[in-house]
Amino acid sequence: MQRRYFVKSGAIALATMGLSPSFLRRATFGMELPGAQKGKVLICLFQRGAADALNVVVPFGESAYYKLRSSIAIPAPRNGTESAIDLDGFFGLHPSLAPLKPLWDRGMLAPIHAVGSPSSTRSHFDAQDYMESGTPNVKGTTDGWLNRYLATSGTCEECQVSPFRAVSLTPQTPRILQGNAQTVAMDSLDQFAVRSSGDAAARLEALYRTGSSDLVHGAGNEMFDAVKMLKSANPQRHHAEHGADYPRSQFGQRLRQIAQLIKSDVGLEIAFADIGGWDTHVNQGGVQGQLANRLDDFAKSIAALTTDLGDRMENVVVLTMSEFGRMARQNGNGGTDHGHAGSMFIVGGDVKGRKVYGRWPGLAQEQLYEGRDLALTTDFRAVFAEVASGHLGATKVESLFPGFAPPAKLGLLG
Repeated sequence: MQRRYFVKSGAIALATMGLSPSFLRRATFGMELPGAQKGKVLICLFQRGAADALNVVVPFGESAYYKLRSSIAIPAPRNGTESAIDLDGFFGLHPSLAPLKPLWDRGMLAPIHAVGSPSSTRSHFDAQDYMESGTPNVKGTTDGWLNRYLATSGTCEECQVSPFRAVSLTPQTPRILQGNAQTVAMDSLDQFAVRSSGDAAARLEALYRTGSSDLVHGAGNEMFDAVKMLKSANPQRHHAEHGADYPRSQFGQRLRQIAQLIKSDVGLEIAFADIGGWDTHVNQGGVQGQLANRLDDFAKSIAALTTDLGDRMENVVVLTMSEFGRMARQNGNGGTDHGHAGSMFIVGGDVKGRKVYGRWPGLAQEQLYEGRDLALTTDFRAVFAEVASGHLGATKVESLFPGFAPPAKLGLLG
C-alpha cells in the first residue's frame, strides 16, 4: 500500500472515532490507566426539541392547567386510573415517568420547574446554542460552558489527566463541550477504534508513528494510544448490574455505555448524551401518545442507569435539560407550540430530593409570559452554576457564565 493511501485512511479513521484533530494535538497521555476517579461525575442529558414541562411535571393543583388543556391534560392523581403520580399534593409526574418515582421516594430526584433561558427566542437552534454556551442572547460565544469548566477547574487535579475526562455519546462534539479543553465524541464504544484489522492495522500504526512531515503525524501516536487505552480498560466487559434493564433504544444503550465508562475507571468526569423527539406540535397526547412514549424511554433509561451504578451514584449527578418549554394552551392540532420556561430533573446521591424546586408563577392569564407561556422564575445558569460548584467543585463560576451573577442557591445539593 502506498503512503498517500495510508494518510487518507488515517483521516477516515479519525472521523469514525469522533476525535477532533485539535483534541489529538492537545492530548498528552501514556498507556497507563489513570486509576479510579477521585472526583465526581456529571452526566448531562439534553432533551432536544423542547419538552412540554406542564405535562412532564404536572401542576395538577392548578385549576387553570385543566382549562388550558381540554384534551391533553394529565388527570389529577386518583386510584385505579392512569393519572399524574403525586409528588407533593400540587405537582405530579406524568404516568410514563413512573420508573423515576422510586428515586423521588429515596430522596435522589429533584424536579425544577419554571426554569430556562431569559432569552425570548422560540428558535430551537438559538435556544439550544444559548443553553449549551451558557450565554443567553449572545451568539458570538465560541465555546460551551462545560468545556470552560474543563479548561478552568476540575475535581481530579491530583490524578493523571485522562483523554476520557469528558465523553459525549453523540456522532459529533455537542456545543456544550466545544472549546479548548480536550473532549471525545463517539457514536458508541464499539466504534471507538481504527476501522482496520490485522496486518493492515499494524502498517497503518507504523505509518502514523513515522514521518515528521505528515500533517497527521502529530496526532498519530495519541490517536493509537487512546484506542489502546480504551481497549485495555475494556468497558464492554462491565454488564448491567443489580437487575438493571436498559431499553434497547439508542438513548438507553448510550446510558448503558456511560455506566460502563464509569465502572471502567478511565477518569470520566463529564458525560453527555441527548435524546430528540420532543417537538410535539401535533397529536401530542396526554396519558398516552407521542409524549408518553418519549417519556417512557427517557424514564426507563435513567432508572436503569441509576440501578446499574448502585452505590456509585453517591458520586454521580444526572442533570436533564431542554431548550425551552411549550405553550401553556394546547393548539388546534392536539399539540403544543414553542413556549418559554420549562423543567429539569437532577438525580444523584447527594441531591436533596423529594422536593420540587423553583418558584411557581401560576397559569392564570395575567401570570403567563407574553400571555401564552409558563413564566420563567429560575435562570438555567443558576442551576448549572450550583451543580458545577456544589458537585464538581468549580471555584470560578464567573468564568463559566460570564456576565451572570448567581442568585441565592436553590439548595439542590446536600
